Parts: sequence; structure tokens; C-alpha cells
Amino acid sequence: MIRIRPATEADFETLLHVQQTAFGEYANLYEVSAWTTETLDSLKQDAKEKRIFVAEAEGTVIGSVRFWVVAGVCVIRLLSVNPAQQHRGVGKALIREIERATAEAHKFYACTMLRTARNIQFFLNLGYKAETVLPNHYHHLDLICFAKYREPTKSM
Repeated sequence: MIRIRPATEADFETLLHVQQTAFGEYANLYEVSAWTTETLDSLKQDAKEKRIFVAEAEGTVIGSVRFWVVAGVCVIRLLSVNPAQQHRGVGKALIREIERATAEAHKFYACTMLRTARNIQFFLNLGYKAETVLPNHYHHLDLICFAKYREPTKSM
């Protein structure tokens, strides 16, 4: 069973390993060193400014995601799942927990690499809509960004 919870500093080394392994799969498509060489100190600094969830199975961290809310928009970054655990609902569970935990957000925003069809399909399957393409962006990556708006609550 997959459990989603806030990350603790004790998770950080394993979280970095999962992130490095997951993003390392794209090394033949893109320059991904920013995500495969992140340091523990850099992650600790990021954790001061963002929220981080981890997914664990049988007590082992198998995925993570970072996010923050600004002006009602929840920005989602660095969703990563151990490649051996992919296609088992881990990424979906992490995104759903963000959507549940950020009641103050009216919009969810996430970007992925443009030439990663499975990532694009992943966000589409979760109800996200393509919003913009960012060519030659961060580390010269071509990114596609998705948005999903929270369903308005029905008032009585």
C-alpha cells in the first residue's frame, strides 16, 4: 500500500536518490543534471521554502514531489517516482494529495519536458490541460506546462 506524507529531513537522502534515478532516465533526451546532481544542502534549503510530500511503500520512500502556493496557484515541481515503482499509481497519489492538501489553491500548475509523451499523458489523465509551451527554457529544456482549476464548491 502506498502512503503519502510530508517529507522529513530523515527522508532527504533517499528522496535525492529516487529523484536522481527517475530524472536520470531522461539523460539521453535532455540536460537533466540540475535534478540528478542536487545536493543535500540544496534540498534542505528548498525544503525551507516549499512543501515536500513523499510516497512510501513498506516503509521505503519510492517517490516525492515539491510544491508551494502563491497567489492561489499551486506550483508543482520535481515529481519523481522510482522507475521500478512507476505505473503503479504513485505519481497519481502524490498529485491527488497535493490537490487535497492545498485548499487555498484555485489552480494547479505543473511543467514537464516536452519530449516525454508519458509525462504529458500522465497530466492529461489527471484532468490537467496544456496551457503553454516554454521553448529553450530552464537548462535549454523545452517544457510544456499544464494547469488544472479546482472545481468550485457548491454553496447551499
